[in-house]
Amino acid sequence: MGIFDKLRNEFIDIIEWTDMSADTIVWKFPRYQNEIKMNAKLTVRESQVAVFMNEGKIADVFQPGMHTLNTQNMPILSTLQGWKYGFNSPFKADVFFVSMRQFTNQKWGTKNPVMLRDAEFGPLRIRAFGSYAFRVKDGAEFLKEVAATNPEFTVEGINEQLRNLAVSRGMDAIAEAKIPVLDLAAKYDEVSQLITDKIRPEFNELGLELTKFLIENISLPPEVEAALDKRSSMGIVGNLGAYAQFQAANAMEKAAENPSGGLAAAGLGVGMGASMMGQMGNMFNPTQVNPQTGAPGAPAAGAGAPPPLPPTAAFFVAIDGKQAGPFDMDQLRQLAIGGSLQSQTLVWKNGMPGWAAASTVPELGVVLSTVPPPLP
Repeated sequence: MGIFDKLRNEFIDIIEWTDMSADTIVWKFPRYQNEIKMNAKLTVRESQVAVFMNEGKIADVFQPGMHTLNTQNMPILSTLQGWKYGFNSPFKADVFFVSMRQFTNQKWGTKNPVMLRDAEFGPLRIRAFGSYAFRVKDGAEFLKEVAATNPEFTVEGINEQLRNLAVSRGMDAIAEAKIPVLDLAAKYDEVSQLITDKIRPEFNELGLELTKFLIENISLPPEVEAALDKRSSMGIVGNLGAYAQFQAANAMEKAAENPSGGLAAAGLGVGMGASMMGQMGNMFNPTQVNPQTGAPGAPAAGAGAPPPLPPTAAFFVAIDGKQAGPFDMDQLRQLAIGGSLQSQTLVWKNGMPGWAAASTVPELGVVLSTVPPPLP
């Protein structure tokens, strides 16, 4: 190596970072023990910033573009190092490149179920997961708060903290929204926006910007989902009595089609179907309840049971000049046999205009005819 090559390698005159990775946020330019040459060229590409640091203190920040390093465009570094009168000698400084692009598809999710109170189902445990995207908003602030002087800082170094923020604050936002669990799937966009608004300030404190927050799924424990599936099935079936009859009819049809059973199988199918329909009818027919005792009574009218018998007519009878009764038809028949009720005996029932002889009332003709005539 010639002396000129040796002198040339002691100074750095081109500073740049060609980022070939997908997850590097901060990269320190490898200056080693070499000094930066005054009037060196600094190339900052789009989606990058270059932060100069002097003895652990952040100095100048350069935006995208090509910069010629001198005391005019490094005012803070010039002040920190006490340069005066157009200092033009090589200098030492740490140069950090910070990636300002978006880091997408960062996963988040609850490690354990989170307890929430639902208005319809009461306390529930839910799980949630999704993805988010972020970028560095302030390179100098991010270096000061997170990356410090690490020569290389990747997404993995901050992802765990951001994931914990997303889960903790996200579950708080879901609970505060008080959206019914069954409606959450239709409101993922609204809930995502609530969570974004809640955690964005904490990202900003780290010099970061939350650019996207997505919920991919909110799920219930398997046993709760199984119970909801059963409830949904009942809703789809609708009238369980009609469904049972339909199932019985299908059973009869399949039994009749069985070639090994023939007509006997068909008869068996009819019997099984009738039995099933009878049992299901008893199960789903509503019953009347005694309003005083609360005990179940006869099947309600129109529910497949015969109507109650009509009440029998009750008559009052004039016996020995006094009103007696009321008597039903069986009791009147006994009075007729005993002689207390005869053709000329006065009778009355509700709806008659007045007392009348028993023989003039058509309903009592059967009662009077049961009395044998007097002996000759």
